[in-house]
Amino acid sequence: MQRAITITVLAAAAMGGAWYASRAPQAPPIVVAPAASTTPSGPITVHISGAVRAPGLVEVVANARVADAVAAAGGAEPFADLEGINLAAGLVDGQQVVVPSQGEAVAADPGSSGKLRLNSSSAQDLEALPGVGPVLAARIVAHREQWGPFSIIEDLLDVSGIGEAKLADLRDQLAVP
Repeated sequence: MQRAITITVLAAAAMGGAWYASRAPQAPPIVVAPAASTTPSGPITVHISGAVRAPGLVEVVANARVADAVAAAGGAEPFADLEGINLAAGLVDGQQVVVPSQGEAVAADPGSSGKLRLNSSSAQDLEALPGVGPVLAARIVAHREQWGPFSIIEDLLDVSGIGEAKLADLRDQLAVP
């Protein structure tokens, strides 16, 4: 008989525990706010010069590409060398884009003291840098195309094959708008 009482007490306790658990307040759902965007939402202004119909300051939407800036400047002149620039490269506010004429070198920006422009130089131009061969130059261009333009020279550390020593060698020879 005592065994039957013990079983009954245990069963009642288990049912009471289950009832209490069902009555316990539920934890509120966790709400995760979307990450704040680091991309500007309004228009950006870029300076486009060289072989375009209307060089000067143009306004394009955030996340625009070089091709959008060329179009905003009235399009390329017939003598423009569009193979000399990356039309798919992303733009940042305040950037200068120079559309070269056929046969014209693209490497230096007049405002950059003869430095190579990191965000618009071709892989071939980048190979002219000391210690940068075809593989590393291709990695730099691929990184720029995948992640957008470099904001600061130190962003090169994100490119496989570039460490602090290599960055120190390149720092004085590169310009980032």
